[in-house]
Amino acid sequence: MNGFSIEHFDKLFLAILKLKTVDECRLFFEDICTVRELDAISQRLDVARMLKAGENYRNISEYTGASTTTISRVNKCLLYGKGGYETVLSREDDDDES
Repeated sequence: MNGFSIEHFDKLFLAILKLKTVDECRLFFEDICTVRELDAISQRLDVARMLKAGENYRNISEYTGASTTTISRVNKCLLYGKGGYETVLSREDDDDES
């Protein structure tokens, strides 16, 4: 099995891929997630960006409000995970260069 390769997760991921605009994503995620859940996901992505940029844990924690446990978990995913963060971050970099 490769990560979250479970049928009901795949159906969710396919549904997300059908969204075409930021507004559509915002509406969908506002319906499906609590503000706290969205904040946690957004925070983890901010942490990943900052780790990739070489920031230290203290600066990341002060800027994002993330605990060192969260920062460490994101760092572990960047180093040993499935590459999900890296895919998103590299595509953001590609968009910035366009």
